[in-house]
Amino acid sequence: MSNEFQGKRVLVTGGTKGVGREVVARLHEAGARVLTTARSLVEALPAEVIFVASDLTTAAGCATVAEAVHQQLGGIDVIVHVAGGSQAPAGGFAALNDEEWERALNFNLMPSVRLDRALLPGMLAQGAGVIIHVTSIQSRLPLPASTTAYAAAKAALSTYSKSLSKEVSPQGVRVVRVSPGWIETDAATAFVNDLAAKAGTGYEEARQSVMQALGGIPLGRPAKPREVADLIAFLASSQASGLTGQEYIIDGGTIPVA
Repeated sequence: MSNEFQGKRVLVTGGTKGVGREVVARLHEAGARVLTTARSLVEALPAEVIFVASDLTTAAGCATVAEAVHQQLGGIDVIVHVAGGSQAPAGGFAALNDEEWERALNFNLMPSVRLDRALLPGMLAQGAGVIIHVTSIQSRLPLPASTTAYAAAKAALSTYSKSLSKEVSPQGVRVVRVSPGWIETDAATAFVNDLAAKAGTGYEEARQSVMQALGGIPLGRPAKPREVADLIAFLASSQASGLTGQEYIIDGGTIPVA
């Protein structure tokens, strides 16, 4: 529906690129008043979208965003936690010092904890709201050589989300998780192109090698950012009013199903 989020006040973290940018576009197109945040704005967003520059890996950065939500939106109806990722070095557990572990937790877990803590009281007071935590299938299928800390942080986010849902769902606030596999963002495409150049192959061959390294994608392709955004929009909408506490996987079948 073109106006399904008319009048809804929405926060999307990490909304300037990749999946986050598509979520911002999708909800804005459907009538939402959207505030988004990232460290910097590289490419212009729609004029009506409010952008707040902030480093969410810090408590001060989260406080800045929460204050902006109160001042510029006057409250909140939907929070979509997209921000996250990993830049940890390869090399398995031995390559992960305390700094890398802290970086993974501060990027993938603590922004959700801090922003929920700041904004949930308003949702509870109005007796309604939706919180969506974007986790990862890496929490179930980590790659030991490179994603141990990231996967562990996403697993922590998932557990936190489940517990939060049990606490606040009886008071009208739904909490769900979206767990993507490999998503073909601009950054992913650049990564595959780089692999292809180094290996002297074409894009499709390099793309297939990445899918194989991830354990295979039965659908035969990664998901598109807009597909993830559409799933998030559905879960945030009134059409999903009976859904809470669950994880919704979008990975083309990578996670084995019994």
